[in-house]
Amino acid sequence: MIRYSRENTAERAGVEPDYLIRLVELGILRPDESDRFSPGDVRRVLMARSIEDAGIPLNEVGDAIRRGALSLDFADAAGFERFAGFASETFRQVSERTGIPLELLMVVREAMFIAQPAPDDRLREDEMTIVPFIELQISEGFRPAAIESLLRVLGDSTRRIAEQEAAWWNSEVIEQAGAAGEGPEDVGNVDLTDRIAPLTDQALVAMYHAHQARTWTSNLIERFEALMQNVGIYSRLERLPAMCFLDITGYTRLTQERGDDVAVGLATKVARLVERTSIGYGGKPVKWLGDGVMLYFDDPGPAVRAGTSPLSRGGLLRPDREPHRADRRLCAGRRGARHPGGRRCLERRWDRVRGCGRRGAQGRVRNSAPAAGPPLPR
Repeated sequence: MIRYSRENTAERAGVEPDYLIRLVELGILRPDESDRFSPGDVRRVLMARSIEDAGIPLNEVGDAIRRGALSLDFADAAGFERFAGFASETFRQVSERTGIPLELLMVVREAMFIAQPAPDDRLREDEMTIVPFIELQISEGFRPAAIESLLRVLGDSTRRIAEQEAAWWNSEVIEQAGAAGEGPEDVGNVDLTDRIAPLTDQALVAMYHAHQARTWTSNLIERFEALMQNVGIYSRLERLPAMCFLDITGYTRLTQERGDDVAVGLATKVARLVERTSIGYGGKPVKWLGDGVMLYFDDPGPAVRAGTSPLSRGGLLRPDREPHRADRRLCAGRRGARHPGGRRCLERRWDRVRGCGRRGAQGRVRNSAPAAGPPLPR
């Protein structure tokens, strides 16, 4: 069993040894007979720091633990090993050892939405696992700007996943335990955490790999096209893509008259329906903002068909479910297409789809669009 000295524990937790002494005196930490601490104790120190930063006095935390109203024993569970301590090297030292530019290395912490570090701050253990990934890219001549962009996207995407997972866990586990009157020792639900955490990682990696297979294939096909075009075997057909924007007319009014819960429920139904419809026509939602969504299509034709498809087909806007009837407007940009009108505007009942513009070509690997559909509107 791994055990750390008082000094090593403080170093791994990023605190002074006196802070550990205080936690022991308050009953938050309990060293063994030889005054040594476990990896779970390191995580308890990290948790204590976070609790204190949240404005809760540590003496009150210790009092709650002594009375049996609070427990930090869950920190010993394997599922909580992702609460990382600090490594022994600073950002400056790792930069000098690996050749990674110092400014780029510090982006790792920024991408985790943690305050920007100083050059002589120590890296966390989870940050150290990212260092070889960056080091390899630098050695292969990757541009620092491209590496930084990828790191920031990885950080933002995983932040959104973690925040949604936290909301899911809070509603399905923590709140349910409180409603059932379970004791403080069950707040972390150690048994379920240890069983579900590996499966969560497995599901996340599987979904990531599925996206990689699609995007890697797109890159390969574009390269194949270029190679065949260079030797005169194949002539690539250039198509202008389309961007469409959809929002819910009357959403603010609905919020005011029916409340946030009803409005959010409607927006959630619209989101699912829009995603299914756009994917069916070879498009994809690329940005959500409240009740609005921006959609990307590789070809304007399927974009127009998707925009004129009856979004109420799933019963979303049946009168018994949604009293606010609204117009749907579609403006399909046809730049580059062989249609003399250039821009078509249609008005229909249902929601409002506004504006289609142009955007640089992206990968054209996607779910298959319908082979046939209604004729393009004239």
